[in-house]
Amino acid sequence: MLPIGEFTITDEVEVIDEAELPTRTYKLDFKRGRCVGMTDKLDAMEQAIFKMMQTIRFEHLIYSDDYGFEGMTGKERIFVQAELPRRVKETLLQDGRITSIEDFSLEFEKDKAFASLTAITIYGDVNVLREVINFV
Repeated sequence: MLPIGEFTITDEVEVIDEAELPTRTYKLDFKRGRCVGMTDKLDAMEQAIFKMMQTIRFEHLIYSDDYGFEGMTGKERIFVQAELPRRVKETLLQDGRITSIEDFSLEFEKDKAFASLTAITIYGDVNVLREVINFV
């Protein structure tokens, strides 16, 4: 149930900084397809980033249209080179715990694109190196 009407912050109301909110979530073993315990903070952010980049945008009803990566299969290399940085940033910055993306680099090897970047989060920096797409 949501509160109705105005809400006034007084001295009696404790305001919690977003960095203090719990991030405790299930630790996923992607190779075995299982939950293997719990995880929190920076480790949870690494998992969240991996999940965002692995989930194809607009394909799963369980997620909003803002969640996931919009693939680039079938696009020309020059288009991928120009568009991919924006799509990766758009994907990751949907999460309010990620404040910025730095050191983005893109390399091509045959019909694959590899992106590396640093996601600056409220829990620390997450280095990401990932095969992004088969674009041909």
